[in-house]
Amino acid sequence: MRFFLLGAELEQETSATPKRVWLITDGKPGHLNQLRGLGQRLQHYASVELIEVPVQGSGWWCWLKGSNPCDAAAAPDLVIAAGSRTQPWLLAARRHFNCPAVLLMRPFLPYGWFDAVIVPAHDQPPARPNVLVTQGVVNAVQPGESPAGAEQQLLLVGGESRHYGWDSAALAAQIQALVMEASGAEFVLSDSRRTPADFIPRLQACNLPRLKILSHQQTPAGWLPRAMADAHGIWVTPDSVSMVYEAITSGRPTGIFNLPESGCGRIVAGIEQLAQAGWLTRFDQRDQPPARPAGQLWEADRAARWLLTRLPFHFNIRNPLQE
Repeated sequence: MRFFLLGAELEQETSATPKRVWLITDGKPGHLNQLRGLGQRLQHYASVELIEVPVQGSGWWCWLKGSNPCDAAAAPDLVIAAGSRTQPWLLAARRHFNCPAVLLMRPFLPYGWFDAVIVPAHDQPPARPNVLVTQGVVNAVQPGESPAGAEQQLLLVGGESRHYGWDSAALAAQIQALVMEASGAEFVLSDSRRTPADFIPRLQACNLPRLKILSHQQTPAGWLPRAMADAHGIWVTPDSVSMVYEAITSGRPTGIFNLPESGCGRIVAGIEQLAQAGWLTRFDQRDQPPARPAGQLWEADRAARWLLTRLPFHFNIRNPLQE
């Protein structure tokens, strides 16, 4: 198995032929969101063709044999994967095509088996030349300016998790307080597949004006980035760390509702760090907006620039890589 050396000096390629990049996906929306977010930023900076390659089942035998994971797709110059089950498929493609492999998560296999690994800080990755540590997972949300027009607040509700408990009555009361305090704003709320069944009926019973409730089953693909772009502010429950980071990435002021914590694990600690750094406003401190850090948190963009300066072959760069 060939291991590619990272850190090669980037030179602009004279050929306009785009590099072909496989996005190996297990079909889970969160993982696909990460892949597309990184892929879109690679396309922004370089001439890149993206091919989504779905995989199912175990890829161990394919890896051991060095087989092609997807005969139907043209040979890649680079393969990227997200999700635990995609790791053997990623290594199979790396071995078969002799191309670099990038993983978007903390691997259960040795870090040295991958050419680049992009890992959120809350997973506590080791300091290695082939590891990029990000604040949260990369995502497909792009930051932008707040829209003109009437104020609209976006409320995103998850559910009980390993890191946070749930209290439908307490959360409904928090939302009621937000709506009643902001008399001139419109509110749009969306739940998730993890939201307890009693929550929406309890919230509807409050008869709140200016609150529109959309079930996650009603929202089409791509709805969330558009809803974030239309919002002036976003409130989220802290149980979904990916949802929290998507909201922050949008550039909108972001607040988090109170949920009972289940211990003090790495996710809970990470949310606390974001609040202390000023990226998040806690519900109890909503009348004291924090000093938001300068600049944007756009980890998909930073990851794309990092990869383009470290991969062992030359891209046709079309936009400057400077921050």
